[in-house]
Amino acid sequence: MRHNKAINHLGRKSGHRKALLANMANSLIMHKRIETTVAKAKALKMYVEPLITKSKEDSTHSRRMVFSYLKNKYAVTELFRNVAPKIADRPGGYTRILKTGFRQGDGADMALIELVDFNEAALASTEKKEAKKTGTRRSRSKKAADAAAPAAAPAAEETPAAEPAVEAAPAAEAPAEEKKAE
Repeated sequence: MRHNKAINHLGRKSGHRKALLANMANSLIMHKRIETTVAKAKALKMYVEPLITKSKEDSTHSRRMVFSYLKNKYAVTELFRNVAPKIADRPGGYTRILKTGFRQGDGADMALIELVDFNEAALASTEKKEAKKTGTRRSRSKKAADAAAPAAAPAAEETPAAEPAVEAAPAAEAPAEEKKAE
């Protein structure tokens, strides 16, 4: 039985597993999304989310702790400079796993793991939803529609094309009046 055994060994010895997860975490931090198997993505999520939480506090101690896991100073710099400010107000859940289907060669379940605040497509769709006007969902009564129609009719009569003709006529009359005055 596997009771209370949360870690997935991924069919590897501990040294190989730690190196694999460190390299995948580096790639995730640098590229903001990677494609891997579902099992590795779930193991990576458990590995990288505590590191992202540690990056919220930018101190020498937290940088050294994160470096002890990642072993790549460029990934640590990227994490503390670019990723941490974006996730500063998020209480957790920094990554998202999206299943993409099966791999052609061996039929392995594939997934896309990404940092939540760095997905431009998802951010754009949420901004559109927020910008969308919230109106009533009920239909208007006929009385309200009839009352609105006459109010809109006078505005339609005044066209922008008619206004320039009115303005041009007084300008043409002004020189004629000056000639008569002489």
